[in-house]
Amino acid sequence: MNPQIRQVLRHYSEVYTVFLPLFGFFCIIYVGINIFSSHTPIPGSPGGLPDVGDSTGTLVYLHRSLVSIPSVTKNEHAAAMFLQTYLTSTGWTVEVQPVSASPQRENIYAYRGSRRQTRVLLTSHIDTVPPFIPYSAHDGYFWGRGAVDAKAAVAAMITAAQNLLSEGTINEEGDVSLLFVVGEEAEGIGMITANELGVSWETAIFGEPTELRLSKGHKGMVIASLDAKGRASHSGYPELGVNANYYLVEALYGLQHVDYPYSELLGNTTFNAGVISGGVAANVISPSATAEVLVRVAAEPDVVLAKMRAAVDAVENVNLNVSLTYDPVICDYIVPGFDTIVGAYGTDIPHLRGNHKRYLYGPGSILFAHVDNERISLAELQDSVVGYKKLVTYSLGMEEDSVESEH
Repeated sequence: MNPQIRQVLRHYSEVYTVFLPLFGFFCIIYVGINIFSSHTPIPGSPGGLPDVGDSTGTLVYLHRSLVSIPSVTKNEHAAAMFLQTYLTSTGWTVEVQPVSASPQRENIYAYRGSRRQTRVLLTSHIDTVPPFIPYSAHDGYFWGRGAVDAKAAVAAMITAAQNLLSEGTINEEGDVSLLFVVGEEAEGIGMITANELGVSWETAIFGEPTELRLSKGHKGMVIASLDAKGRASHSGYPELGVNANYYLVEALYGLQHVDYPYSELLGNTTFNAGVISGGVAANVISPSATAEVLVRVAAEPDVVLAKMRAAVDAVENVNLNVSLTYDPVICDYIVPGFDTIVGAYGTDIPHLRGNHKRYLYGPGSILFAHVDNERISLAELQDSVVGYKKLVTYSLGMEEDSVESEH
């Protein structure tokens, strides 16, 4: 062979000897990054599950899978089916409780063995507010709709329960059950339906974003609509009509400036006009108008309702129609090692009947819920697993230096 050709071949052989391993290494990194940041839900089949002994792997798997599944209120079926498959495959007895047939909606109730009745319940919700935001992982956070509210709590609760079981800290049967419901972001129909399960608990631990602190309680709620009636006419002759929009605006102004009651624990009662609709065209005097309003109640709802009715009654052609009310919630919160917080939002706590103790705790901040940049860090998720484990063992009387809650 020509010496010059031999030298060229030797040179390229040396280059490929170095280049090919490096190229393969970078390919592995690239594939790994794409798998971690993919928006595609991880299959819920047993073959695709992480080792439940790997706490972080299980936690991230569950959180990623749940956030990747769209479950805006009334569209929770896929998320419920994922939980059914996962929990069944990891040794839980799972009951699927129908909530509605059209659309198909279900609660998931899980326990170990055959004992439906347990001492402690871990519960949260699987529905989210709209719109769906796909899962992603970057800049040190997990992003997507439900990443904080409340799929973080769902993932952490399951991980905490499985850790306690694998460690042998709690009994295989009778200590802990899981309840994941639909509809919390709307009317609470999932938790209301859960009362039909026919079980009760000594303690219920509710999962919502509380910044890893125990909530002392949260405000109550009044949800209502305003209906204004008018009479249509040509906009060039407004004296011939009655503009419903004007009356609605006046009533909303009155509600906004009501002297709502204040609570030393829960703070101010707050009013929000969330949805307003009225009229048919810019050149037509509006014959009707509506608004949906929500009041976060820091005192008795009856007091708030009386003030609201007085404000609306002072305006002609407007009616107030109340669809939901519940009182402020006071939780159990004195547990060694936990700081406290007070919530201005609502939860499913008032919808679950019973004499159980009520703890409200979870990862993430409510300030990142219901927003476009909803996100949570791995550290927050991991810390919440530790927190849920402590709350369970404390509730079962396993913690040293335990003290009775004030409530």
